[in-house]
Formats: sequence, C-alpha cells, structure tokens
Amino acid sequence: MSLALLLLQLAIILVTARLCGLALRALGQPMVIGEMAAGILLGPIVFGALFPEWHRQLFPPASLPGLASLANIGVVLFMFIVGAELRAPSGMGAMLSAASRVALCSMVLPMGLGIAIAPALHPALAPAGVAFWPFALFMGVALSITAFPVLARILKDRKLTRTRIGQLSLGAAGMVDALAWILLALVVALASAGAGLAGFLRIALGLLLMVGVVFLAVKPLLAWFLRVHAPDGTPSPMVLATLVIGMLVCAMLTEWLHLHAVFGAFLFGIALPRDDRLLHALSERIEPLSVVILMPIFFALAGLGTSAGAFGDAALGALGLILLTASVGKIVGGAAGARMSGYGWPESLATGSLMNSRGLMELIVIKVGLDTGLIGAELFTMLLVMALVTTAATGPLLSLIAWRRPAAVDRNTAS
Repeated sequence: MSLALLLLQLAIILVTARLCGLALRALGQPMVIGEMAAGILLGPIVFGALFPEWHRQLFPPASLPGLASLANIGVVLFMFIVGAELRAPSGMGAMLSAASRVALCSMVLPMGLGIAIAPALHPALAPAGVAFWPFALFMGVALSITAFPVLARILKDRKLTRTRIGQLSLGAAGMVDALAWILLALVVALASAGAGLAGFLRIALGLLLMVGVVFLAVKPLLAWFLRVHAPDGTPSPMVLATLVIGMLVCAMLTEWLHLHAVFGAFLFGIALPRDDRLLHALSERIEPLSVVILMPIFFALAGLGTSAGAFGDAALGALGLILLTASVGKIVGGAAGARMSGYGWPESLATGSLMNSRGLMELIVIKVGLDTGLIGAELFTMLLVMALVTTAATGPLLSLIAWRRPAAVDRNTAS
C-alpha cells in the first residue's frame, strides 16, 4: 500500500467522522454516535453501493491490514484509559447496594434473553464451525453491555452526574463493564480453544495467572513508581513511556493467550492508582491521539465489515428481534434493580434507559466477536445497528420520562 493512499484514506475517514459527529451533536446526540455512523457510511452499505468503483479504489483489500493495525492501536489506547477511569463515583458509597442490584439485573435479564434468542439466530447467522454455546454466550454478553464512557458523557451533558440516578447509573455501569469484560474473555477463550476442555483451561488459567500477577505484583509496583517519579500526578515523558510500555506488554500477553489485546490494555488500566490528577494527565495526552485520530479508523473498518444482507427481507426479522430483546432486557432489568432498591418509577425508568446506552463499548465487543470468528458480517451489522439505536434512544427516553413526570424526576434526582 502506498503512503499516498494511506494518507488519503485517513483524511477521508477523519473528515467523514468529524462531519457526522457534528451533525449528530447538533441533534442532541453524543458525537461518538455520529462517528460510529460514519463507519457505516464509508462501508459497502452506503458508499460502496452508491460508488462501487471509487470504493474499491479507496479501500482495496491490500490496504486494510495497515488500517487494521492503526485501528487496533487506537482501541488498545482507548481501553487503557477506560480501565484507568473505571472507579466508583465519588460519594456513592451509600448507594453501593442499589448500584449492585441495578448492575446485576441489567446484566442477567439481557444476557438471559440473548441466550434465549440464540437458537433462532445460530442456524442462519453463526459462522460455519462455531458451536452453539460459544455463540449463545457471546450473544448474551453482547446484549448486556452498558457504555460507561458514553453514559458519563450523556450525564455530563444533561447535568445529571451528581444526581441520584446519575451516581446510581455510573456505579452500576462500571460494575457491568468489569463483569462483561471478564465474561467476554471467558467466551473468547472457549471459542479459541475449540471443543477441547484442555485448551480452554490452558487459556483461562493463563488469564487467571496474568490477573494475579498484575494485581498482586504490578499494581503495588506501579503505585510505588508513580509515588516516587510522579508525586504531583503528572507523568514525565519517561514515566509516560514506561506506562505505555507496560500497557503494550499486557496487551501482547492477552493476544498471545489467544484473547484480544484489548483485555490486557484494560487490565493494565485498572491496575493504575485511582488518582484523578494522573487520569487527567493521561487523558490529556493519550485521548487526542486515540479518540480523535485512531478510533475513527476503527469505526471505518467496522463499517467495512458490515453487510447489506442484514437489511434483506429475511434478516429484518432477526434485526427487529435483537433490537427488541436488547432494549427490553436493559430497560426492564435496570428499572427493576432501581425499583427493588426503593427508587420511584420515574427514577427507575430513567436508570433503565441510561443502562440501555451501549455506544462504543458495544462496538468494541462485537468487533472482538467478529475478529475471533464468533459472529459473521451480517450479525455484526445487526449488532452495530442495535448499538447505534439503543444509544441514540437514551436521550429522547430521558426527555420523555422527565416530560411525563417532571416534578417527580426533579425532586427524586436532586443531589
């Protein structure tokens, strides 16, 4: 692939992502929804269908491995920051049990529903050779995801971060993300090992050993290293390089274990000290590269992996089933968890709506499923559409609930 073609691809991807992001932001949606949609526009469904010759010249198959490498680096950096951000919101200790109920209910119900619809989807949509249970478990995990970063953005935009439902939803989403990545790692290990129990145990034990080393040895070592070399929470270039090297090593190890590199990056991020100054410094230095430049490449590659077959007459029923199951599972599960914790109906429904936001985390999960062969292009497209629709619906649902019962929502969500 020529450098000129790569630069042209990057320019078109970034321009499309920015324009779509700004258009969606003008409609009251997070920019990331527009950037995700930009990937679909650049894929075979829109650009490839309207201008097939230009699409072939701009994205020839020989150029995709180079783009994939850049995209994977972007995702690894992003998941590193997500792991570093993952913490209980300040002041939510009193609602820890409530957040646990919301997290559990908003995971168990959609996961159970995802497994329940798997028999209807597996015969037509599972790739050849993928056994039923790895496919079904992946569907369960994919439908149970909540996007912690996008949820935090929605709450911040609506000035709900310090309200009761804001604290409750953030705490629950953090728990869901942590549990979902553990379950996804086990599902990928099961799929990578094929039908052999020995292979699965080898991968699972390798992952368990790595987690033990990271938390028992690397985490205290990182705390000491940062306390000595970055006491003010601002890492020097040498300290930053050391952290990035550690992240890359962890990502390499999980890739070597036949898991995805994102697991290692996420794990290393969790091992960092919970220091807001450090997080701010890392976000300030890494997020512009990851989120602004590299993640749009990831969205474009995801769009290139979509299939127009997902919108055929025979597939529309499956797409509708996935949308319905995902929305009902998350909204009802989240609302039930909040209601069991003593919250009123307006708050409970608002919490369930917030937990239904999937965003970028869902896209990363389903791309892992596509890369590891658990799902094919058609189901990947359906799940991508589901992620876009459920996330885009979060804001309107919150507005509807507030419009229906404004006094109750304002009173109950007051901090």
